[in-house]
Amino acid sequence: MDRDAIDQELTVLAGNRRSWARLPILRKLEYLASMRRLIGQHAAEWVAKAVAGKGIPPESEWAGEEWISGPYAVLASINAMSATLQALAEGKDSLQGAEVRTRGGGQVVVDVFPQTIYDRLLLNGYTAEVWMQPEVTVADLRTHVASFYKQPEPEGVVGVILGAGNVSSIPLLDLLSKMFIEGQVVIVKMNPVNDYLGPVFEKIASELIRDGFVRFAYGGTDVGQYLTEHDLVDAIHVTGTTRTHDAIVFGSGEMGADRKARNEPILTKSITSELGGVSPTIVVPGPWSDRDIAYQAEHLATQKFHNGGFNCIASQVLVLPEGWSGSARLLDGLRETIRATPNRTAYYPGADQRQADALAKYPAAEVFDEGPVPRTLITNVDATGDDDYCFTTEFFGSVYATTNLPAPDAPTFLREAVRFANERLAGTLGAQLLIHPLTIRELGPALEDAIADLEYGSVGVNAWTGAAYLLPTAAWGAYPGHSLADVGSGLGAVHNALMFDRPEKTVVRAPFFPFPRTLIKGQFHLSPKPPWFVTHGRADKAGERLTRFAVDPGFRHLPGIFAAALRH
Repeated sequence: MDRDAIDQELTVLAGNRRSWARLPILRKLEYLASMRRLIGQHAAEWVAKAVAGKGIPPESEWAGEEWISGPYAVLASINAMSATLQALAEGKDSLQGAEVRTRGGGQVVVDVFPQTIYDRLLLNGYTAEVWMQPEVTVADLRTHVASFYKQPEPEGVVGVILGAGNVSSIPLLDLLSKMFIEGQVVIVKMNPVNDYLGPVFEKIASELIRDGFVRFAYGGTDVGQYLTEHDLVDAIHVTGTTRTHDAIVFGSGEMGADRKARNEPILTKSITSELGGVSPTIVVPGPWSDRDIAYQAEHLATQKFHNGGFNCIASQVLVLPEGWSGSARLLDGLRETIRATPNRTAYYPGADQRQADALAKYPAAEVFDEGPVPRTLITNVDATGDDDYCFTTEFFGSVYATTNLPAPDAPTFLREAVRFANERLAGTLGAQLLIHPLTIRELGPALEDAIADLEYGSVGVNAWTGAAYLLPTAAWGAYPGHSLADVGSGLGAVHNALMFDRPEKTVVRAPFFPFPRTLIKGQFHLSPKPPWFVTHGRADKAGERLTRFAVDPGFRHLPGIFAAALRH
């Protein structure tokens, strides 16, 4: 570690923090335009490095994951954030005409997706809402939007971003959030797992680097510790584990544990975080056909095994209704989908040990592959027993667990499943509900109540909450209310291109049936199997074409995107 070099970089940032904070919005828009243009130039290099770094075969359709959760995700955020900033610069409503309403109890809900004609065409049938924290009212909502830009003379902040090693867009998305929403200048410390992307990111952020507003750093925990403890640093954002967060806030070892127990942090800076957790998928009983079972089995395999299972929002516990015939059929469909898709390279450190630990705890688990890190299915974990290992330990890999709850009827099951998820599972980042449309109709207001009761930062209704990660106008982060000593899945929100100060949760809804089966089901939408499904045969083509569209949106891109999406 070259401390002098780091000191020099932080000195440059500190010297420029005020000028960045007070920079006219139109100038900030120019930087975003530069990043969009440079991503267009370097997206292929970005994806090629990610594919190689994760051991994905170069011609595999799984390269689509790297296009969509890499450059496409960042471009979508740049475009949405640019629209918000343009509205602010023109003195217009930065919510851009989004519908604002209240649900039961007066909670404010903002419809954030779709917003444009392209949204409606590319993700037809998908919707997203951001629910505000209870203290926000319709009357004062806009006082809780883009609050940084309401400051008359901000002094600026030097922030450290400790980047994630799993999803390649995370460091740049965090950079966008901290710089363009919160007004920070930042130094991004790359994770050693994917620091091969750092040089590409430096090209993309080259104008911000040139003008002294951004720096990148490389190295291990010693570099991260030096940055977080540096006198010139005002704020920290970390994507990682609770263990990393607690070491920053309270220190490491026994002394750190003692300080945490006494709630005596040594950190004097502000800190935000996204720390993952144990995410549930709740399957509500209903009239599922064999084709529904097959499609939703692919959906479940995606929620677990996308990116090799190395997603903070990966589904870990499948909550099934006891006594419903669909439970066994769905598990059989999941097994069939696993066997039909090849195993991935376990590129993330520690995956072999985490899988071995799970198998030691559950020796009767089903193992699907040869090799050091096989995909593993643990079934019928007692939801009421003392064994809570798979409920409290994030596997962060290709291990899936199931549990069962009594289901005398759909409303009773749903209430019990929500209670189980809130009380037994670690973390509050995201939860999924899979529900047949006829059951949605049967549940009526009970579904809205269940969504309200779920203490998670993102809730997907027939959608993986990974979609909420991709939607830039949605807020992304843990359910609010955590503390430094009990941080759960983290503090604060990122992405959030509409710049809400007090979001509670994002709710994403998707079609239960894919197109074209919707034509005989009475659901009029055109969404086929999403390109992020692990079973999508042309995800690489769809992902690349979506990225080219996001660089320069226009109708001319749509035929190619639709062709790749539909021919799966």
